[in-house]
Amino acid sequence: MRFFLHFTMENPRVFSTMLEFEEQFKTEEDCYEYLKQHKWAKGYCCPKCEHDRAWISATGNTVCQECEHHNSLTAGTIFHGTSKPLMLWFRAIWYITEQKNGVSALGLQRAIGLGSYHTAWAWLHKLRCAMVNPDRDRLSGVVEVDEAFYGGAKKGKGGRGAEGKVLILIATENNNDAPGRIRMVEIPDASGDSLISAIQEMVELGSTIQTDGWKGYSKLNQKGYTREVIPRENTNPGESLLPLADLNISLFKRWALGTHQGAIGHDHIGYYMDEFTFRYNRRKSKNRGLLFQRLVENAVRIDPIPESLLVGGNYDIHHN
Repeated sequence: MRFFLHFTMENPRVFSTMLEFEEQFKTEEDCYEYLKQHKWAKGYCCPKCEHDRAWISATGNTVCQECEHHNSLTAGTIFHGTSKPLMLWFRAIWYITEQKNGVSALGLQRAIGLGSYHTAWAWLHKLRCAMVNPDRDRLSGVVEVDEAFYGGAKKGKGGRGAEGKVLILIATENNNDAPGRIRMVEIPDASGDSLISAIQEMVELGSTIQTDGWKGYSKLNQKGYTREVIPRENTNPGESLLPLADLNISLFKRWALGTHQGAIGHDHIGYYMDEFTFRYNRRKSKNRGLLFQRLVENAVRIDPIPESLLVGGNYDIHHN
């Protein structure tokens, strides 16, 4: 028998404690209902013909009333193809968002009882990818931009051409000398092409970009930005030219060293930068349940992530 449904969703409840989390997600059906509210927040929409009515098959899939397209609730999300229950995934998401300083794969494995370290590693990286909202706003207003290297001491030349390290570009909104939101991205070099391309991805046109005197930023004015060069003579000896950007890169390095003991491979550093950015931009949030909700929202909005793309840092949410 076919039961035709027209999906209308209520706003999902936001919880703030472990007890409230456990009360809300007692069963697998509770998790599916919560996921449904986020995947079809504006009502059901067939991914094939965009019709808004469907019926539920015996296997639990939705079947479009118009084109009869079968659609799993987890299809097209990071949960796609999983053999693990959603309850376990939700416990992983809660554990990750409840920890203010981040978690390691070993910590996640132990916390939720995963039998495989590899599974914990893959889940953690997938959820780090989901920390990037594909439709997030770019930074705006006055934005400090600077580069920094990540990695231990290595032989070779220093400065902007240093070898054997990862070059990071960080942008920080300057809200009356107080840090606002940030963005971080790995760049191949400090050339003008690399710097400006990355800035265009991170910062709205028309914004004021504060930089040092490096020539790589010289064409920002031609690209629709107002460049403000901070001259060395405006600072005291030992004082940073770009204090907000430099503070945040220092915080990232300290976080990486403290939470992960510095054991971040260069191939995967982008995933960790996304996690740090997600946590930093929500540092003032007092309700951990909101972070859980945001991560679930993102998890159903990005495409499935094959594990083969995670290895070697080949998956890039910013360009997928």
